[in-house]
Amino acid sequence: MAKPAKISFSNGLVAESIRLKTPAELTIGLHQLGLEGRHPALVLIGGASKLSETDFHRLQKLFVEVLAPLAQKWQAVVIDGGTDAGVMRLMGQARSAIGASFPLVGVTPSGLATLPAKAAKALEAAPLEPHHTHFILVPGSSWGDESMWIAKIASAIADAASVTVLINGGEITWKDASQSVKADRSIIVIAGTGRTADVIAAALYGASADERADPLVASGLVRAIDLEAGADTLAAIIEDIFAAKR
Repeated sequence: MAKPAKISFSNGLVAESIRLKTPAELTIGLHQLGLEGRHPALVLIGGASKLSETDFHRLQKLFVEVLAPLAQKWQAVVIDGGTDAGVMRLMGQARSAIGASFPLVGVTPSGLATLPAKAAKALEAAPLEPHHTHFILVPGSSWGDESMWIAKIASAIADAASVTVLINGGEITWKDASQSVKADRSIIVIAGTGRTADVIAAALYGASADERADPLVASGLVRAIDLEAGADTLAAIIEDIFAAKR
């Protein structure tokens, strides 16, 4: 396992990073980053590069007024895919906008993470989001290789209090959601945000259009909240999850 390193961004911010090779390195890697299991964890999954500009702007209020303030209040570790797109960009910008101090951890396949001032390693590679505080670079050269790692890292960090929030999303989001269920982690789907989120929400209401939604619904770990009317409900559910496991 490589030693922790710093990543400097053009906005003047510096993130701590580490490269892991095997799950056996996870415990010591988190220790070296100062992220041992003493925090609640909020896992964020969903739309990245295919999140439309319209949806991006619709979602900004949710991040700035609900998700980032909740993470700040509880000093939760927020864990996502770490790239500068979609929900990951929204969380990074929201953290900056409210001047928050909670750890924001990006988990990205090492073969696809484009570091500042470095050339992309592959056509599918993506730059890292510059407001994240930590990055964990994991083995892989395909999007989705990080899914198992996100779930494992959240379980290792959390002091039993953890929740996944699913917004929009494409093919990889199905894999991310399945990993959260496998980890016995509750998932809150934000209905009305499009694509995977709306398919899962419909399945919860008895209108399954994709068989991949069926085991998620059957787990009993998934619930849906409407984007336009559910901000207070979302906040209350997350508060209850965090408070119950203190």
